Amino acid sequence: MTATGDGPFDVGALPQGFVWGTATSAYQIEGAVEADGRGPSIWDAFCRVPGAVAAGESGEHACDHYNRWQEDVALMAGLGVGAYRFSVAWPRVFPEGDGRVDRRGLDFYRRLVDGLNERGITPFVTLYHWDLPQALEERGGWRVRETAERFADYAATVHEALDGVPYWITLNEPYCSSITGYAEGRHAPGAREGHGALAAAHHLLVGHGLAVARLRERARPQEQVGVTLNMSPAVPASASAEDVAAARRMDLMVNRQFTEPLLGAAYPQDMAEVYGEISDFSFRRDGDLKIVSTPLDFLGLNYYYPIHAAAAPYGQPDPALRSAFDIGVRTVAPDGPPVSGLGWRIEPRGLYDTLTGLAARFPGLPPVFITENGYGGGDELDDTGRIAYLEGHLAATADALADGVDVRGYFCWSLLDNFEWARGYAARFGLVHVDYATQARTPKASYRWYRDVIAGGS
Repeated sequence: MTATGDGPFDVGALPQGFVWGTATSAYQIEGAVEADGRGPSIWDAFCRVPGAVAAGESGEHACDHYNRWQEDVALMAGLGVGAYRFSVAWPRVFPEGDGRVDRRGLDFYRRLVDGLNERGITPFVTLYHWDLPQALEERGGWRVRETAERFADYAATVHEALDGVPYWITLNEPYCSSITGYAEGRHAPGAREGHGALAAAHHLLVGHGLAVARLRERARPQEQVGVTLNMSPAVPASASAEDVAAARRMDLMVNRQFTEPLLGAAYPQDMAEVYGEISDFSFRRDGDLKIVSTPLDFLGLNYYYPIHAAAAPYGQPDPALRSAFDIGVRTVAPDGPPVSGLGWRIEPRGLYDTLTGLAARFPGLPPVFITENGYGGGDELDDTGRIAYLEGHLAATADALADGVDVRGYFCWSLLDNFEWARGYAARFGLVHVDYATQARTPKASYRWYRDVIAGGS
């Protein structure tokens, strides 16, 4: 079957019981960064760096979800979603990263979980969506193994406090946490490192595995544990050997350094070839692969666009000074595909290829949830571009299902317009428009469209 994303989406192509949801993350919507004892995160610190975030903005106020969560749960109920994926802010629970637990933070998430369950909306809890406590960053952050161990402690603490959560996600997008944050420098903590960034990627996976073990020690009936990866097919810009090799390096950096250990219990064979000049991989320990590859109950997949890769000179000729993001590749924009309001290429086929590719490479692939997929645009309420984007990607999801991939649900990113990291507030992904000056919520055309799709698939 060929998935192009063209034509109307047939909701009847999805199975009964398919989970419809929407998603957010703590730092992007909660605001109230100093309320009830919350400690500072790496994003609070990063947003204070001049030039790090567009317009010097931050998540200090965001959507004020911390105080308006009941209004937002009502919006979800009106949308008709059966599930909501949100994240817990680590510094609300452990303001110093470990040690003292602040029960007020846990109480907030208890109220949210109870409110969701009362409305028949299943909570999917993400334990880490990038907001590392700044105190742990000052002790080395994800570069050091201690952070993985502290993450497991934090995960166990949250799990013990929150009954009524059947789905637990350890990490959101470890690629962004490690490479975008520790190698590219575009996200917190803003580092541009080689060995340190690769160590961060590895320790995130170790932290995931340690957390899975802790969650399962006291698992309640019906609880499931997974992890969320962001994946983008790496497509050669041309048929030249140089561009094919560049796409292979890009695939390693973005995708395979995470999928192979998690799903295949192996490190990619070309890690040493690509990164051997900048790292000796001394952060790896005997037994780590067993920890990392602990079987998952489900896999979360975030997809937005494919990457078209072409060969390029290294930005830093000296390997000793080279970051893990500097792999001799540049991204190019192909002719043909339309673009979102952020200039991202809209290619639903990439989602189909990602899903079917995973199923082919990993025969024991666990069930998959599309945990993020969405369209970044401007301030418009009549967001026809978002509707077309979602329709195309739902069609690609249905085609992957028809070709045998076990996809259990789809979460639209995002419920609300929010703080979009280094892009600040100009980039809007929400089904619901937020006036940041007044905090007024206004459902967009896409909200009504998605509500009707969900109703048709119920």
